[in-house]
Amino acid sequence: MNLIDLWYVIPSLLLLVAMGFVLYAHFKVKETFNKYSKVQASCNLTASEVAKRILEKNNVKVDISLTEGELSDNYNPQAKMIQLSTPVYNSSSVAAIGVASHETGHAIQDDKNYFPMKIRTFAVKASNFASSLLFPFLAIGTMFWFVFAGTNLGLIFIVCTIAVFFLGFVVNLATLPVEINASRRALNSLGDMNILTEEEKSQVKKVLSAAALTYVASLAVSLIALFRLLVIFFSFRRD
Repeated sequence: MNLIDLWYVIPSLLLLVAMGFVLYAHFKVKETFNKYSKVQASCNLTASEVAKRILEKNNVKVDISLTEGELSDNYNPQAKMIQLSTPVYNSSSVAAIGVASHETGHAIQDDKNYFPMKIRTFAVKASNFASSLLFPFLAIGTMFWFVFAGTNLGLIFIVCTIAVFFLGFVVNLATLPVEINASRRALNSLGDMNILTEEEKSQVKKVLSAAALTYVASLAVSLIALFRLLVIFFSFRRD
């Protein structure tokens, strides 16, 4: 195998490894959440009650609602609403309180005009717009790649694909610090308000760290996928 062949093979192998990392990260977060969902917090408060207390402490006015699904918890900045999943909303477990507190971290970020969150919101909008605009074009390009390969039209397909993947990489890059900061705010709030003991805070940290691992994995996949497309692009230009 010559050097040129390695330039094609190595990014593909790295992408497979990164995808395996994603699967591991999702398994890890579920395993950790399930483990600490069996540990009841000493405060005897439900996750939704803890979230309300944290929001009140920080003078943040957002609604908290119940949503379907497992680990589907999120904060919607447009609706100014925290949505907690069924296993979290009425649970008094350490895991549930950690997840709910994390979402309050996002609400506080939004209320304080946390700049990295604004960057992420803009990047998500740009990525969604580009994906919806270019998806039909890219689908056609994928279907007829072997017909268009080596032509200017084939080059356009590659460039457009790179643009979409680059925006996806930017979204993942902007997401990681926002998520880490939200977890830090959650842990600080739980500590400052004496809601959890030190041992319970340590358990919450494990849950949030496992969740953060999924964002690291997504960033790795998007970076390697982008690198792989750039290798194809430059080899296309060289030919």
